[in-house]
Amino acid sequence: MFRRAMRVLLAIVMITSAAVVGTVATAGTAQADGCYTWGRTLSQGMSGADVRQLQIRVSGYPGYGNVLALDGDYGPATAAAVTRFQQAYGLSADGVAGPQTFNQIYALQDNDCTPIHFTYAELNRCNSDWSGGAVSAATARANALVNMWKLEALRHALGDRPITTSSGFRSYSCNSAAGGSATSRHLYGDAIDLTGSPTLCQLVQRARYHGFNEILGPGYPDHNDHAHLANRSSRFWSAPSCGF
Repeated sequence: MFRRAMRVLLAIVMITSAAVVGTVATAGTAQADGCYTWGRTLSQGMSGADVRQLQIRVSGYPGYGNVLALDGDYGPATAAAVTRFQQAYGLSADGVAGPQTFNQIYALQDNDCTPIHFTYAELNRCNSDWSGGAVSAATARANALVNMWKLEALRHALGDRPITTSSGFRSYSCNSAAGGSATSRHLYGDAIDLTGSPTLCQLVQRARYHGFNEILGPGYPDHNDHAHLANRSSRFWSAPSCGF
């Protein structure tokens, strides 16, 4: 609530400031954001760093069983993900990322590029600098950011109900203390454990639509008290008590 209130206050200040200097925003133009600002409309066939930034934000909309490549190329899969994102938020769904799409993204993110309902701190309860894992600290942190956007999509699909995270990135020492596997995806920063409400089965069943190649839940050994969502090179889903 505090972060939302601050964003509303900031918007009021920006509008007031614009009026003072006589600046009128062009109708339909995406407004600048503190995290990242897109400077052009993006569509299929385009490429660049701005496409990759878009892909990160819509990585939670790849469709059932799919994972969106964050390769900076606006291909059919990216266009389809953008379309699903647009549909999810009641926008004109044409697969083209223009001002409406960017403004919706701006409304969903904080100035550190995390989605408004998740933070770096809750994705790393191990240490403060993301060090000591299987990849560099920068890579682990970047992987966690992508997962947060996938969680934001999952949360929205479940009716914008709060999702409780219990574990994210782990260094080797933190992973050992938690009794994690030596090959745990937590070591890469791209795994998340969830607890609480919605139910674990609701979480893992819906997660199949939001870009997670590794989904473990009730019925899988040692996963009756949490849902585990992660990324890996090939699909591994197992939650027998939830029907898969």
